[in-house]
Amino acid sequence: MNRADEMVNPFIENMATVPMAEGDYLSEDGIIYCGVCHTPKQKHSDTPPYAGMLLPAICDCEQARREQAKAEAAERKHLETVDRLRRNCFTDPVMRTWTFESISGSSPQTERARQYVQHWEEDLEKNIGLLLWGGVGTGKSYLAGCIANALIEQEVPVRMTNFGLILNDLMDRRDGRNEYIHQLCRYPLLILDDFGMERDTDFALEQMLVLIDSRYRSRKPLIVTTNLNLDEIRNPADRDHARIYSRVLEMFVPVMVGGTDRRKALAREKMDTLRGYQDGI
Repeated sequence: MNRADEMVNPFIENMATVPMAEGDYLSEDGIIYCGVCHTPKQKHSDTPPYAGMLLPAICDCEQARREQAKAEAAERKHLETVDRLRRNCFTDPVMRTWTFESISGSSPQTERARQYVQHWEEDLEKNIGLLLWGGVGTGKSYLAGCIANALIEQEVPVRMTNFGLILNDLMDRRDGRNEYIHQLCRYPLLILDDFGMERDTDFALEQMLVLIDSRYRSRKPLIVTTNLNLDEIRNPADRDHARIYSRVLEMFVPVMVGGTDRRKALAREKMDTLRGYQDGI
């Protein structure tokens, strides 16, 4: 073997670690370059004991391909997480579609709800909750659902339910009631819909107080929607409600949700659409 062969052999041995694709080419110094992005697929090592040896390198287009694959995998994982959190959050599948983007126009209460999401880390740290109160059908539940979905998009676990469903669950389990309430209090955000509309039995009032007090002690935010007005909450009719409502007032920033009855407006819109179909017949 002559000296020229001895000089070429190391390059041949190292080249074998990087298969040449169609279009790839060899530079004058024996380094393989990608035929697509024209960046090296090999590099000289400067780390002993491999200093001077040729090692595999990632060309620009391969790096871009890997980053895209990584981003796509992360997006798939994110979508799976969001779907799981939504299924766990809502009792009604239609609530999964309630988003700020679906609200036409703007209002002070909508902006306040958006700000709540934008400042979530501070809300969580300072245990800031919202009391969404107002007349029937004004969109309190919808606004709460928008908050829940926006936070779920950030992969924040949220649970939105109502005390009627909670009470049914508690009545079905004579054992483990404390653990059930403890599980609810583990969520970073708990939303109670239609607060104050539950049955006024001794058992119901006792469990409501336990839940509200447990959530208060957990130092985690709570959002409630209610048809009660602030005067009714501040001046309850009896001692049992006073104990519950006084705790509630400590936990929330009140937000009045006013306007027209959203349900009636949607019903009118559907009737108008139906009349349009009939007129076209």
